[in-house]
Amino acid sequence: MLVDFYYLTASPLERVLPRICERIVAEGGKLLIVTEPDLLGSLDVQLWTYAVDSFLPHGRSDGATPEAQPILLSPDTAPLNGAEAIALADGRWRDEALNFARTFYFFDAAHLDEARATWRTLKGREGVECRYWKQVDGRWVQGP
Repeated sequence: MLVDFYYLTASPLERVLPRICERIVAEGGKLLIVTEPDLLGSLDVQLWTYAVDSFLPHGRSDGATPEAQPILLSPDTAPLNGAEAIALADGRWRDEALNFARTFYFFDAAHLDEARATWRTLKGREGVECRYWKQVDGRWVQGP
């Protein structure tokens, strides 16, 4: 399983997350986005409006058909849409993310200590590959 750590320093989550969503959907995959309940509404709006010329099919876990959504927003880690990829969008690590083939862990300076502790815990775990991504000159590069 692959865990990608994204340290949000230059671009906010609202700009980075839609690009990840685009790639997952283009590859025919499904994504579960997990965040605190109070952030669900703003992420929902962002996925509808982040670009004038694109559309990201998504829904919320409390909606009518969560199982049919390529991208599902939820406060819980249950993959009601059958997702094999999960995005932890609020800076909080959840061990249930290890049940997915791929995890995108987004964090900012406020969650840096938790992210570092999570990295140390996961880095030596068998079957888990960790990658760290940082922004350099406006683009994402893999860090050491």
